[in-house]
Amino acid sequence: MPQAGLHAIVGVTSRRWMPKKEWLLLGLVLGNVFPDLDNLVVAYATLANLPDPESYHRTFTHSVFTILAVLVLFYVIAAATRNGKWRNFGIGFGAGIMMHILLDLVIWFNGVYVLWPVDFELNFWSWFTTPTWLIIILGTGEFLAFGLYFLFLGSLADRYGTDASHRRTTNMWAYVELALFVLFTVLFFIVGPDGLQYQVFGGLYLLSLILAMALTIQMRKTVESL
Repeated sequence: MPQAGLHAIVGVTSRRWMPKKEWLLLGLVLGNVFPDLDNLVVAYATLANLPDPESYHRTFTHSVFTILAVLVLFYVIAAATRNGKWRNFGIGFGAGIMMHILLDLVIWFNGVYVLWPVDFELNFWSWFTTPTWLIIILGTGEFLAFGLYFLFLGSLADRYGTDASHRRTTNMWAYVELALFVLFTVLFFIVGPDGLQYQVFGGLYLLSLILAMALTIQMRKTVESL
């Protein structure tokens, strides 16, 4: 059930095995979260009444060709600015996207278009029918994962004495996310994940996703601490 917050946690914990290069780990964590930004396209397609909005998920942001494009882009930026940190960031970002794809393939129950724009879906779970109760838990679990990620950032900041000015904000958002998890889990089991309540859920999820990336950037000293 790799929600975006879980992807971020995986990115941060992998720093133990990564070389200590400036901006590398920051790129790795952001790259782990980035692929799920395609939900912004899903939201637009839904509001615009386009056919099958969910078909945009796990496509262009989950493709190995996107990884190659990212590596080339940041290599060019590094060369143009003569700043090797951008190259480190690009390598980390590309590696983070790859980690995200692999985790989706192994743990999630839907396929991934790993070769987009080639129409090929890789799905190790095509035989499995996801029960309704699990779909609800996996959906509302997005907020649980975000809350745990924010708590994790706060605990690392306390341990390493970094980003003191952001600790209170991070902890506050952690408890907000945990409260949203409880609220929407109860709500969806009582009235179902349809209608206005799902639209509110989707809006808060997108806000949380952007917030996770923003807090990661703000707390980059904590992310890169070893």
